[in-house]
Amino acid sequence: MPKSAKDPGIGALLGETGRAWRYRLDQRLKPLGLSQAKWITLLKLSCADEGMTQTELADRLGVEGPTLARLLDRMAADSWIERRESDEDRRSKTGSLRPKACGLLERITAVAMQLNADLLEGVPVGDLRCCMEVLQRIKERALSLDSATDASDSSPGSGAPKSPRDHARPRVRRNKK
Repeated sequence: MPKSAKDPGIGALLGETGRAWRYRLDQRLKPLGLSQAKWITLLKLSCADEGMTQTELADRLGVEGPTLARLLDRMAADSWIERRESDEDRRSKTGSLRPKACGLLERITAVAMQLNADLLEGVPVGDLRCCMEVLQRIKERALSLDSATDASDSSPGSGAPKSPRDHARPRVRRNKK
């Protein structure tokens, strides 16, 4: 509930806090040659035994395909990941971790956990627990509102977004000639 233009409310505070947290994490990961975006990508890929397609990875990360393609190109050039044609669909590429990335995941996680501890130092456990419960309820409410909106707006051919990510950034598909 914003009280004035100088107090934009919880949504702005959440966004600013997330950006500040990612900025600090990027600073701490820089000596390892990584950013938060690369770390999260490595983490998601580490959960897939056989690698995963770019489309699956983009959905799990909540980013658009072209954005992810550029990131994966850089990560492949830096020998963090390997990209190859999918066995099931030659039009699709899969990504998997290279040995260099596997050995670094524990160090990356340690850096992220230390930042977590540093940023939450002095916050009482009860306050943190309450904050996390409230944030979880807000998240669930936002997702349920999207689902309700999707159901009411999705008539055949309406082009209604199918996920919260689609509400934020609609996908634009270009036909290749």
